[in-house]
Amino acid sequence: VSFTVAKGESLGVIGENGSGKSTLLKILAKILRPDRGNVEVTGRIAPILELGVGFHPDLTVKENILVHGTIMGLKNSELRKRTGSILQFAGLERFRDAKLKNLSSGMQMRLGFSVAMETDPDIFLVDEALAVGDMEFQQKCLGKFKEFKNEGKTIILVSHALNLVKEFCEKTLLLSRGELISFGETEAVVNEYVKRVKAA
Repeated sequence: VSFTVAKGESLGVIGENGSGKSTLLKILAKILRPDRGNVEVTGRIAPILELGVGFHPDLTVKENILVHGTIMGLKNSELRKRTGSILQFAGLERFRDAKLKNLSSGMQMRLGFSVAMETDPDIFLVDEALAVGDMEFQQKCLGKFKEFKNEGKTIILVSHALNLVKEFCEKTLLLSRGELISFGETEAVVNEYVKRVKAA
């Protein structure tokens, strides 16, 4: 799998379940190491991957913000300043002192999302995160991503929501069984994927 994403570009990653989409993001986030080849990333990354990565169920929401934010490279003093806006964006002000394990999975995802938003990265790695949470929160996140896009941030989005990929990404990568099938302009790559699915 070989590709380049320019600064400020949004890249969609599509393909059937098990095609390697999440694995690719984890390699870019340095959570997994590639078997061979190399990855070059310029800039600070905020991975918004599966639920609960970097969270501790026995800590409170507020404590998790500090721990998770530190992992993502923010200073403690900075995090204390931003805790209010993180809780507000996630809609969790009332739950600041609740243990994380008592929150629903949707609430935990919103928290992870909100912390990542505040770390001011250059590159966002987003894995199906917009599929979690209610409609209102999805719209809020989408608005935020549009803002980031306008600010020239780079976004790599793994999603099964092809309309979202079309709306959001200039280029798209199609994976199947760990191999790159197609890489190029989004409309063409999405159409190729739909054709493949129909032919299967």
